[in-house]
Amino acid sequence: QVQLVESGGGLVQPGGSLRLSCAASGIDFSDYTMGWFRQAPGKQRDLIAIDTNYGGPNYLDSVKGRFTISRDNAKKMLYLQMNSLKPEDTAVYYCNTHRGDFTWGQGTQVTVSS
Repeated sequence: QVQLVESGGGLVQPGGSLRLSCAASGIDFSDYTMGWFRQAPGKQRDLIAIDTNYGGPNYLDSVKGRFTISRDNAKKMLYLQMNSLKPEDTAVYYCNTHRGDFTWGQGTQVTVSS
């Protein structure tokens, strides 16, 4: 059974940083292109960062230069380092394959506010 568990969110002031983690189980993690998604209240869930495992990362323009995706295949972990956070980054953050193949986890709430 595939399970994706996100953690690391919280309340942070504008300009601050957070590091999100995603623990995957039940999959051959290294076989997949993984991604981070976010969903703000009343909006659709957007793919914001992809780690292709072979071709390097890709980012949504709005987070490029501020967010860094990384992975540890041995530990089946996906990470998102978020710097220079802005109020518009406030959302619930999720991990999944870049196509959203698996059941979504509960996500982790990130709130950027002074």
